[in-house]
Amino acid sequence: MTVGWSAEELERIGTAQELRISTSRADGTVCREVPIWVVRVSGHVYVRTWYRRDNGWFGRAVGSRRARIRVPGLEAGVAIEDVGDDKTELRAEVDLAYRAKYGRYGETSVAQMVTDAAAATTLRLFPEHGARTGRDE
Repeated sequence: MTVGWSAEELERIGTAQELRISTSRADGTVCREVPIWVVRVSGHVYVRTWYRRDNGWFGRAVGSRRARIRVPGLEAGVAIEDVGDDKTELRAEVDLAYRAKYGRYGETSVAQMVTDAAAATTLRLFPEHGARTGRDE
């Protein structure tokens, strides 16, 4: 059974300008954190990259279905669900969330995150046990 995010965790993640994500290599060594844009929609947390690939943080996250995230005041292990093939209203809702949150960076920047290629990389993050919430780091 997957437990959802608490209201406090969703608030911290949703108001963070970026989420820092780290993944592990096949040998178990942890890779450096990478800053990425993050949005929340209907109590869920979503991240994307500009294009689908088998390497880098995205490839490792999809391959292992696990990562570690950090925003001010919260660090958590996450389970990952690849929802990039979802062609229903979820895509439109996530696109809208990216436009609303990051539109201030200009159409050129945000447009890259709502292309078909970017939408195909949409990942839903679920908290694993052991999330730590605390004061801003």
